[in-house]
Amino acid sequence: MFVNNGFFLYGLSDRLAALATRYRTPLSAEQPAFVEAGGLMSYAANEPEMLRHAGRYAGRILKGDRPGDLPVLLPTKFAFVLNLKTAKVLGLTIPPGVLAIADEVIE
Repeated sequence: MFVNNGFFLYGLSDRLAALATRYRTPLSAEQPAFVEAGGLMSYAANEPEMLRHAGRYAGRILKGDRPGDLPVLLPTKFAFVLNLKTAKVLGLTIPPGVLAIADEVIE
């Protein structure tokens, strides 16, 4: 199951992770909060980096730059978070290569 970004679903991270575990369904999400709540993994743009870009843009706009003149930036940093405890509950073996590329591993 994949959970997309959204304020409604973000507030249900604990319940969705519990249901996914109960029905032995791997849960992947954009937000690391779902992994911390018991989901299997998340892979998404690094949120602190995106917020820094937003702050820089806000500063430029406050200094007089027109929003329409600012370039559209795509994320360049991503975060891969993996929950090994959930993987064990689901009976999954995570290959060492996948563990090596994870930015954060919850045990």
